[in-house]
Amino acid sequence: MIIQQGAEAIIEKKDNTILKTRTKKSYRHPELDLKIRTSRTKKEAKILNTLSQTQNIPKLINLNKDKSEITMQFIDGKKLSEHLEKLNYKEIAKQIAKQITLLHNQDIIHSDLTTSNMILSQNNQLYLIDFGLSFHSHKIEDKAVDLHLLKQALNAKHFSIAEQTINIILQNYKPERYQEILEKLKTVESRGRYKDKH
Repeated sequence: MIIQQGAEAIIEKKDNTILKTRTKKSYRHPELDLKIRTSRTKKEAKILNTLSQTQNIPKLINLNKDKSEITMQFIDGKKLSEHLEKLNYKEIAKQIAKQITLLHNQDIIHSDLTTSNMILSQNNQLYLIDFGLSFHSHKIEDKAVDLHLLKQALNAKHFSIAEQTINIILQNYKPERYQEILEKLKTVESRGRYKDKH
């Protein structure tokens, strides 16, 4: 059963697993297209493997490089994009902070930290999903941009509780060099405001 069809991939649910297939792009040269899809699939699988040792993410079950496919664990729960306001969002915000802390301490940038990519499981554990755009980086700025995108996503989708939620996340976000990251976040945000004015 197809549960999502995006520009990058088709997501199917099969029994208790998720099959993610990166789709061919007709506008790219076939050899280049295959190379890009294979590379991105391998990179995502590697990140899933690394993170599954330390935090709540879907476990990698199988990688099929030839078909640009990843099979991973299905997380049964509530997608935060649809339910955050109705849940105990203050406690969930602490869990979000913890998961991002673990992520950034391993120098992994999610790149798409929205509540659409967060699931609260049946036993009230927060899971981060969709590492299709993720990459390794030790740069303070990349971690600050990750947080900035999360703040933007919360303001856009959950404006009634966004400010409270963001404050709790930032109070509980404690990676290495977090003071530098929060300082850089201010710089990133001021750049955004400058662009808005011009």
